[in-house]
Amino acid sequence: MRRLFPVTDETAAQASGGATEERAPGTGAGEWSLAELAAAYAYPESVAAGRAPWLRGNMVSTLDGAASHEGRSAGISSDADMRIFGTLRALADAVVVGAETVRQEGYRPARARAEFAAARAAAGRGPAPVIAIATASLDLDFSLPLFTSPLVPTLILTGAAAAPDRVAAAEKAGARVVIAGDGAEVDPARAVRALADLGHTRLLTEGGPRLLGRFIAAGVLDELCLTISPLLVAGGAQRISVGPSVSVPLRFELVSLLEEGGFLFGRYCRS
Repeated sequence: MRRLFPVTDETAAQASGGATEERAPGTGAGEWSLAELAAAYAYPESVAAGRAPWLRGNMVSTLDGAASHEGRSAGISSDADMRIFGTLRALADAVVVGAETVRQEGYRPARARAEFAAARAAAGRGPAPVIAIATASLDLDFSLPLFTSPLVPTLILTGAAAAPDRVAAAEKAGARVVIAGDGAEVDPARAVRALADLGHTRLLTEGGPRLLGRFIAAGVLDELCLTISPLLVAGGAQRISVGPSVSVPLRFELVSLLEEGGFLFGRYCRS
């Protein structure tokens, strides 16, 4: 792993072929430790203090803009991407995901990571982030481990007009149903507020593209962690966000860029 941006004395020396006597944490080549990755992707201090929620997206895209290959993101990922994926989950209070992504990707409960256990416990947080599924229909298989054996109960984000029988089925399966919309659909801004009201201020969404697109259109996405995979897949795969457009493009600033094995790992925050 190399840090390409922001440039430091050490990264500049590496780029010019020079050497440094000692690698500073989070700057050198080689595989970074989970602690170094956690420092590189730390949430803002205001979020850590619980003063405001922060919604971060994490997506992967090929060079030609595809967010998946043959319906899944694993085919365009890498070991380094998965290390970052696990780190971002370990830093989060809640992982927000769309129902279609749950079905296609075979989502399982977030697992506890021993490397992050002490930090989570010291902050009064559970052993793993809660999975929060945004769904209008609640068309989910409640016999899956996501509902039968999570470390923390799965949340269902839905609208007030959701079918009562599906709500009852979700609650019977042990999920907690949170109303975040007046109709059947989830209101993105209300979803963020509802999660924050439950104490989940470090928010992470892993998509899919429709859910990310709705968060963008609602103006509630604070950060995007984007992996650029050095692959070309052609075909008709979706890009990382789809759905309603914004009247004025939203400006995000590059705050960090890492590289490993030709994969680029960018971190962009709303300016």
